[in-house]
Amino acid sequence: MLIREWMTKDVITVTSDTSMMKASKILKENRIRRLPVVDAEGRLIGIVSDRDIKEASPSKATTLDMHELYYLLSEIKVKDIMTRDPFTVRADDTVETVALNMIEKRIGGLPVIDDNGKLVGIISDSDVFKVLITITGVRHGGVQFAFELENTPGTLKPIVDTLREHSARIISILTSMDDAGGPTRRVYIRILPMDRAEENRIIEAVKNRFPLMYWARDNVHPA
Repeated sequence: MLIREWMTKDVITVTSDTSMMKASKILKENRIRRLPVVDAEGRLIGIVSDRDIKEASPSKATTLDMHELYYLLSEIKVKDIMTRDPFTVRADDTVETVALNMIEKRIGGLPVIDDNGKLVGIISDSDVFKVLITITGVRHGGVQFAFELENTPGTLKPIVDTLREHSARIISILTSMDDAGGPTRRVYIRILPMDRAEENRIIEAVKNRFPLMYWARDNVHPA
C-alpha cells in the first residue's frame, strides 16, 4: 500500500506571505487542520497548522479593540508562525511507514514531495483510517475471528480449510507479531455475512477446533 494511492493530490496551499488571518479562514472554510507552505515554484518550505494559528493568536482577554485586533492578525504572516523544513514523505513510501512516523512524531499529517522537493500531495491520519477500513473489509460486516496460533508454518491452513468447508467467503486475513520470532502470532480472519444459522455453525466449528481468542459479528449499516 503506497502513499500515492491514498494521499490527497489536490492540496490547498499558502505562501509564506499569506496573512495568518487568511490562513485561518482557509482552514475553517475547508475543514482542514494544516496547510503546506510553498514557494513560487511549488517547492515545500514549511507547514502551518490550526494549532500554530491558535498559539499565535491574541488571548481572549486581550485589551485590543476590534480594529487593532484585525490589524495585528493581518500583519502576522504565515512565515512568522510556520514550521520550517517539516518532516516529509515520498509518494512511493508505504502507508504503514507513514502511520509509524505519525505515531512516533505525534503529528496528524505529512506533506508528500517529489525528488525536487515539490509538493505532490498530503496524507493524514484520516487517510490511514481509510486504509484500515479497506484492508479489514469491515464495511462489508460479517464475522471476524481472532486466533492465537503457534508461529510455525502450516498453522493457518486448517482454519482456512474449515471455513471453506462451510462455504464461507474470506474478506481479509491479517496477522501480527508483537515479538518477531516469538512462539505465537495473532491472526484475524473476516468472512462475508451469511445466513445467521450458518454463521453460528461456523462459529461453533471454529471454537471447537482451534485456539479462538474471540469472534465478533459486525453489523455495519451504510451511512
